[in-house]
Amino acid sequence: MQLFDLTGRVALVTGGNGGIGLGMGKGLAQAGATVVIAARNAAKAKTALAELAALGSKGGFVPVDVRNESSIQTMVDQTAKTHGRLDILINNAGTAIRKRPEEFALADWHEVIDTNLTSVFLCSRAAHPHMVKAGGGKIINIGSIMSLFAAPHATPYAASKGGVVQLSKVLATAWAKDNIQVNAVLPGWVETDLTAGAKAHIPGLNENVIRRTPAGRWATPADLAGTAVFLAAPASDFVTGTAVIVDGGYAASI
Repeated sequence: MQLFDLTGRVALVTGGNGGIGLGMGKGLAQAGATVVIAARNAAKAKTALAELAALGSKGGFVPVDVRNESSIQTMVDQTAKTHGRLDILINNAGTAIRKRPEEFALADWHEVIDTNLTSVFLCSRAAHPHMVKAGGGKIINIGSIMSLFAAPHATPYAASKGGVVQLSKVLATAWAKDNIQVNAVLPGWVETDLTAGAKAHIPGLNENVIRRTPAGRWATPADLAGTAVFLAAPASDFVTGTAVIVDGGYAASI
């Protein structure tokens, strides 16, 4: 179906060598996109690239530190130069530090905010001229259901993810004239390396998530693929400035 056809489109996914980023990247590859993954761990990226290549993607890997402005600019410019354009940006790179609010050092705060929120601004700003040149584009920012809820151990994480939602709205309103749609995705509890740490840190988390989630399970990265394709494809050309919850019904349940 042409509404979901991404043939000829070039996508850049930060943190794309695993977890949600790779799950979304696989969805885009299956829809015909060239998927470039950006991350710090090149060895992990090599495995991810093989999985994407098996789905037909002819993308590649670009090293990046999303806390560094010049590294981000190089990542975006290199992707556009190598592949001739940039149509889709998924701002997925993220981290978490779990402590109570009074235990956080300022350095902890900045590590999470810079990785989860400031990088979204910097990557989007760097991508903007390339998308304008291409005649439009799609930016998908990964928030969290922590954009909606709170937990004692998630001070900068929840703040950063709430900021992602508002930043997405601002960029959507600013760049609509450029035919660039900007949306956020709010995943629920997803089986990733990041949430494996949460399971180990928070007693009873696994059982509580399964109990509250009507779908009766944690998500897998593959559960985010369809949402990514929709928000990256022509099917969503009039969808911008919104946040799509993908959580198996967690937010609708009590």
